Amino acid sequence: MKVLRAGDAALLVETEAPHRLHAAVRALGRTEIVDVVPGAGTVLVTTAPGTDLGPLGALLGDLPLPETSTAGGEPLRVPVVYDGADLDEVATITGLTRAQVVERHAAAEYVVAYLGFSPGFGYLTGLDERLHVPRRDSPRTAVPAGSVAIAGPYGAIYPSSSPGGWRLLGRTTLRLWDPDREPPSLLQPGTRVRFEARA
Repeated sequence: MKVLRAGDAALLVETEAPHRLHAAVRALGRTEIVDVVPGAGTVLVTTAPGTDLGPLGALLGDLPLPETSTAGGEPLRVPVVYDGADLDEVATITGLTRAQVVERHAAAEYVVAYLGFSPGFGYLTGLDERLHVPRRDSPRTAVPAGSVAIAGPYGAIYPSSSPGGWRLLGRTTLRLWDPDREPPSLLQPGTRVRFEARA
C-alpha cells in the first residue's frame, strides 16, 4: 500500500484491496478519523482538523487487512423484473440466451465495493465473468431509477434517474436512495447483494 497526503486533513491510500482496507480502517474506531471513502483502487481517509497525519499514515501503511470486507448478516435481496432494453444485446455479445443471462446474473452474490457516479450508486463486484460486457457506445440521456445494469466487471442499480451508458438488464422497485432515511443510501461498501427474478 502507498499512503499519500491529500490536503491538510486527509490521506489517500493506494491499495489493491480497497474494500478490505475500508473495513480495517472503520474497525479502528479512531476518533480523529471523520470518514473513510473507498474507490476502485484507493481509500480516502479524512480526519478532524489539526490531526497529525504522520503517525496515522504510518499506521495505515502497516494495517493488517481482514480476510473479507463483507458486512455480516443476510444479503440485501433485490427483486428484479428482467425486461431490460439491453438484455437481447447482452445475450448476443456473450453468446448466451436471454434466460442464461438472467440465470447467471441472479445466481451470483455481489458485494458493494464502493459508491460513486451519483448518490447511492454502488459498484457491485462478483459479476459472472461471462457477463463482462463493455458500456454502450452511446450513453442514454436518461436511465430510469431502479434500472439494474452491468458494465465491465461491475453490476449496479441506478438509484435515481440519470444519464448512463451501462447495459440495462431489468428493473427493481426497491428504493436505493432516500434523503429522508438514515443513512440515505441502502447500499454501503461491504453490503452483500442478491438479485431475485420476478415475473
